Amino acid sequence: MANHLQNESSPYLKQHQHNPVDWYPWGDEALSKAKAENKLLIVSIGYSACHWCHVMERESFENKEVAQVMNRHYISIKVDREERPDIDQIYMTAVQLMTNSGGWPLNCICLPDGRPVYGGTYFRPADWVNVLNQVQALWANEPETAIEYAEKLAQGITESETFRISKIPEKYSEDDLKEIVKPWQQTFDPIDGGYKRAPKFPLPNNWLFFLRYGHLANDADILEHTHFTLQHIAAGGLYDQVGGGFARYAVDGQWHIPHFEKMLYDNAQLISLYAEAYLQKPEPLYKRVVEETLQWVDREMTSAEGAFYSALDADSEGVEGKYYTFQQEEIDNLLGKDADLFISYFSITAAGNWPEEKTNVLKTRLDADKLAEQAGYSKEEWETYLKDIKKKIRHYREQRIRPGLDNKILTSWNAMMLKAYIDAYRTFNKKEYLTVAERNAHFILRKLITEEGTLLHQPQTPFKTITAFLDDYAFVIEAFIALYEVTFNKAWLDQAKSLADYTLAQFYDRQAGAFYYTSDLTEVLITRKFEIMDNVIPSSNSVMAHQLNKLGVIFEDSTYKEIAAQLLANVFPQIRTYGSAYSNWAIRLLEEVYGFHEIAITGPQSNDLRIAIDQKIYSPNKVILGGVEENLPLLRNRVTERSLIYVCKNNTCSLPVDNLKDVENLILKQEA
Repeated sequence: MANHLQNESSPYLKQHQHNPVDWYPWGDEALSKAKAENKLLIVSIGYSACHWCHVMERESFENKEVAQVMNRHYISIKVDREERPDIDQIYMTAVQLMTNSGGWPLNCICLPDGRPVYGGTYFRPADWVNVLNQVQALWANEPETAIEYAEKLAQGITESETFRISKIPEKYSEDDLKEIVKPWQQTFDPIDGGYKRAPKFPLPNNWLFFLRYGHLANDADILEHTHFTLQHIAAGGLYDQVGGGFARYAVDGQWHIPHFEKMLYDNAQLISLYAEAYLQKPEPLYKRVVEETLQWVDREMTSAEGAFYSALDADSEGVEGKYYTFQQEEIDNLLGKDADLFISYFSITAAGNWPEEKTNVLKTRLDADKLAEQAGYSKEEWETYLKDIKKKIRHYREQRIRPGLDNKILTSWNAMMLKAYIDAYRTFNKKEYLTVAERNAHFILRKLITEEGTLLHQPQTPFKTITAFLDDYAFVIEAFIALYEVTFNKAWLDQAKSLADYTLAQFYDRQAGAFYYTSDLTEVLITRKFEIMDNVIPSSNSVMAHQLNKLGVIFEDSTYKEIAAQLLANVFPQIRTYGSAYSNWAIRLLEEVYGFHEIAITGPQSNDLRIAIDQKIYSPNKVILGGVEENLPLLRNRVTERSLIYVCKNNTCSLPVDNLKDVENLILKQEA
């Protein structure tokens, strides 16, 4: 019989609906039952693409003996971390405080009121039962000890991301940036790119900072390592060489063997990163990566309504990576006379280049395209050949049992992919990318914004409504501003401004000088957290700092700019301590040091000029406004029958120009 998860829409929760564990979803029913029966809670958190979540389910949660212990002494709650990131934040912080590490599956034992007393990640069945029995004995015999520990831990969770209100500096300097970059640079891996560590995460926001810093500071070493890293990531097994798209991380230090799950948020950020990197240095590899990854998104991750799904599982047929790996014999049989070149290009061996599993994860060398020259292909012929041969291999692979799809539609992740399509459109001027972006934006308007103008975290179901979190607002605001910049349709700006005003009313704490992750109107958990540190996804506060500054510039609104400036000032002392964890804040700092440009393009050729500026001038610190209407302060009294470009900074604009060379000179002059 199904347990209490049977009416859930989350694929992760539905995976557990037939476990012998009497799982509940997070909600009043489970929490009230725990209090009424004075039972401890188990809060078990994971997500559908998580390999070790599947392992613990098979070993423990499908085990009747383990389930008996859980059902007898505990009320067990299963949480999808992607559906309820607010809950995940709290219990992840608790486990990190207890164990100095974290991850998923995340398993916390809590008092009946939800305050954690013990936690960890993956447990073997015997260890899990031992923990359950020991904590239950403590609760039965020494409840005051458990309560005292829970109180101290709850205090630690509350204080984990606090900071002081800081005075806004009169000016930030290049020396401030150098103090951040110098120790950070010491962690670079000169052999394989990225950082000297394993496993290796792509951390796209880190490399976006270094790309922009290297360009603006004219630091050739930083730029070289950034491109070196991007090329290694794209050449390794972390990138799906056949089907496009990136896995979550590489388990080794060479970007070769991935943890095979594919997450929408990683791919959205990496598309944006490679599109921007192409503007700074037009490497054909970057264009190939963007095109192939967007084809994968369209093929496998897009709903009929134009929304984007969340993730693909790491496992198929219970084996991690089985869908993505190949034996050399398979390639020989499939490709015939073309096999030798393919095998050489993708580093395939008869024994397997993944020795532990005796199979091959496709990868290339950085200079692999030279094989094409040696084989007599022109660059154009090679690109065509490569597309055709990959398509053939992909069709062969599609006959296998596919990894599971998590078809959740999350607002923040959809907004990130929406922006990725816009960034790709800005770089490569493919109209179909803009078409997809606009379609997704209209989906957000129809399904994810309420009649009152507030956001939902995911589309409403008959059984569940989850109101949006700060990251949902932050990334939608960012995406809508970006959509305005390529369409000059002010409706997108007005929508972004309306959402920003709502976050100021319902999320912002003026005394703390920061935004809470949850709104004033949502469910009260054991504490209310700020999200400050950038992780694999930039923090919601750092994204808000960027977007409020942009809105302040666009609408000439000093309140927006002051709040953005205060946010940066509060976090600035922390950036120097750990650059990698504050990379999006560091990007905001770049705008302060090197200037933020407002480019106004007016007249009938405004869109053509916008396309030319986006494609020909790499200037990351800018916002573009334009059109044939005087509907924004910067456009007022500037729209004429002649198309003109104004480059502005700090409320001062240049004389109008009408060509790219003058625009580029004005930007360079302002950055100097």
